[in-house]
Amino acid sequence: MKNTLKLLSPAKINLRLDVLGKREDGYHEIESIMTRISLYDEVSLHVEDGEGLEVISTGFAPSGEGNIAYKAAMAMLNRYSGRVRVRIEINKNIPVAAGLGGGSGNAATVLVGLNQMLGLGLSRDELMKIGLLLGADVPFFIFERPAIARGIGERLEEIQLPKLWFVLVNPNIPVSTADIYRGLNLKIGLTKKGFGINMPNSFNGIEEVAELLHNDLEEVALRLHPEIGIVKDSVLSSGALRALMSGSGGTVFGLFEDRKAAESALRGLLLEHRGWLSFLAENI
Repeated sequence: MKNTLKLLSPAKINLRLDVLGKREDGYHEIESIMTRISLYDEVSLHVEDGEGLEVISTGFAPSGEGNIAYKAAMAMLNRYSGRVRVRIEINKNIPVAAGLGGGSGNAATVLVGLNQMLGLGLSRDELMKIGLLLGADVPFFIFERPAIARGIGERLEEIQLPKLWFVLVNPNIPVSTADIYRGLNLKIGLTKKGFGINMPNSFNGIEEVAELLHNDLEEVALRLHPEIGIVKDSVLSSGALRALMSGSGGTVFGLFEDRKAAESALRGLLLEHRGWLSFLAENI
């Protein structure tokens, strides 16, 4: 037995993120609009006769047991009755600790890929339940559609979005999700209402999307990491209709009228800020 599967593992952005409150289990109740984007890590899965598991990652993501992809693979191997050796190679293009869900996406890709390669026959819902045990964003990547996410991110409702073009800029600093949420200093119990969007096909034009952009975590992140504010100002100055930090940061995305405007902004940002990580992406 020897088999190889190569998959693309996309990033995500939060077009809106409302933190409703802190739960007794320590998690935060959220309501968020999320979409995957065309910025990808490359995940190669190698399965052969033998026994063992190896995860190798480029960039700043850890290799071995410290990688969430390792935990995802173990979850699948524990459901497989045979003996098999698995090697996972991850070529990182998505910045780490950047609010783009790169690690969660990698875990989801491993779950989906090994389900296929090992012939486990698990449904999408079953894979999403496994994914939730690994991380709150993992089910969204298995869902594979733009969605409103509720709960801790596991309750997903599909929505329709128009074609959107973004420039993503990261100041090349890691941001701790725990530190950002800690900075909210929320008491246990719900503290605010959600934004109340509950119907599919709700966003027909870029103007509607631009109006909803909001992130409750941005103010905390700007306080802890002023560089993010500098990035946001630069993205807006480059011609973005709106700009917002994604997730817990520190990546900022700018929303642009079309691909041409986004490409022009990207060129300018790459020339002016060579120490930043900048990308062009569309929603998928």
